[in-house]
This record gives sequence, structure tokens and C-alpha cells, in this order.
Amino acid sequence: MRASPWAPNDDEESVLRTFFRDGRLTEIPAKEGKRMIVLERIALEFEPGVRYDEKEVNAIVGRFFNDYASLRRYLIDAGLLAREHGEYWRVGGRVDV
Repeated sequence: MRASPWAPNDDEESVLRTFFRDGRLTEIPAKEGKRMIVLERIALEFEPGVRYDEKEVNAIVGRFFNDYASLRRYLIDAGLLAREHGEYWRVGGRVDV
């Protein structure tokens, strides 16, 4: 995982500890609130203003979870990534400061 200055609060940290083992996502949370915490963490891997092709997105999310297609779809559905003409870019989530 990329080093990030994002410091999750205690509740977020608990969710991340529950769903990540050794930097990998063990499962996609069913509850929307927990899923958003996980997705926001993964979205930090995408630089704002950078466009990625699908292969690059698959490689990034694939580092976290084998079913990269589902994870990619969740990121788009959550408004964290956008897609057009085979390009993806970050549109939401927290920004490193």
C-alpha cells in the first residue's frame, strides 16, 4: 500500500483492521458504511488528475483483492472513480495533504 498521511479515526481504523490482512482485502464489506471506508482507502492509490487505463486500474485494485472487476465497479458506483472511453480517473474520496 502507498504511504498515506490519511489518519483514519478509531471507527475507520477498526473497519480497516477487520477487512484487511497483510495489505489485502479479505472481503468486500456488505454494509455500505463499512464498504465506503474500505473503498476510500483504496481510492487513495489513485492520484487526482491522473488518467488510468483499465489495465492499470486492474493492477492497482488487484493488489488488494483478486476480484478486481467487482472492486473497480464498486469504486465507480461509490463515486470515487469515473470512467469514459476506457479511461478511469479519481473523482471523489479523501485527498492526501
